[in-house]
Amino acid sequence: MKAAVTALLGAALLGSARLAAQEVSIETEPARPARGALIRLRVTPTSVEPVTAIEGEAAGEPLHFSQTDPVIWTALAGIPVEGEDSIALTLVLFLGERRDTVRTRLAVGRADYPSERLKVAPTMANPDSAARARIAREIALARQVSRAAHLSPRRWSEPFALPRDSRITSGFGTARIYNGKLLSRHLGTDFAGSVGEPVRAANAGRVALVAPFYLAGNVIYLDHGEGLISAYFHLSKTLVKQGDEVAKGQIIGRVGQSGRVTGPHLHWVMRYGGVTIDPMSVMALLGTP
Repeated sequence: MKAAVTALLGAALLGSARLAAQEVSIETEPARPARGALIRLRVTPTSVEPVTAIEGEAAGEPLHFSQTDPVIWTALAGIPVEGEDSIALTLVLFLGERRDTVRTRLAVGRADYPSERLKVAPTMANPDSAARARIAREIALARQVSRAAHLSPRRWSEPFALPRDSRITSGFGTARIYNGKLLSRHLGTDFAGSVGEPVRAANAGRVALVAPFYLAGNVIYLDHGEGLISAYFHLSKTLVKQGDEVAKGQIIGRVGQSGRVTGPHLHWVMRYGGVTIDPMSVMALLGTP
């Protein structure tokens, strides 16, 4: 299902010209997006003049629109896992040399995420100052790599696929209580596996980062273009290097237990720019039918 909202475009002053107020239809898929989800926007302008391009921003991240028919424009957007019951949306419609802007908010639902208690080594639950500084640097690097995907062209044409066909052991959004203290939220999907078992690329992309991280262990980040990033954590072995172009389903690494873990598994992450999203929402929207 899709939900449609109609927004009134505010006239933009460009030189001495002023556009008349117009309407635009905005549909979302799924109809009621939840926090932490990847969604598709469908925008239908009602202007008399043809729209030659649309740019925009949702929840602070750029949008990458393409025209799917003579009228409808589509783009993906990521909904942050934390926040209020709506997200900010800005669209800029280009009509020849003129433009018009719409600012509105999209309603989003809250997901009811569970919690789980884990026991790990005290140094992992309560890292010292040097480790905390390292973690901060690694978070900044991962954020930089993820946001850089907005500058890349789309590299995938096939549906996304799971990186492993094993059992899912932990879902997205779970609150993680380490040694009795709430330290984080589980922002990925965990797959069962023994050390050395294969990990496959979820889709075609460029290897944006291969590195050993304090918490995530050995990681691989794939840039799929137009803001989409997939990441693979806790690997025992990485089989690609930064800059490599990989194909969907290619074995890029091996399951491991590096970083802050209680046992071997794959932790799979999906991001839209700087927004971490539920990988299963990506599969629901862009996955193999």
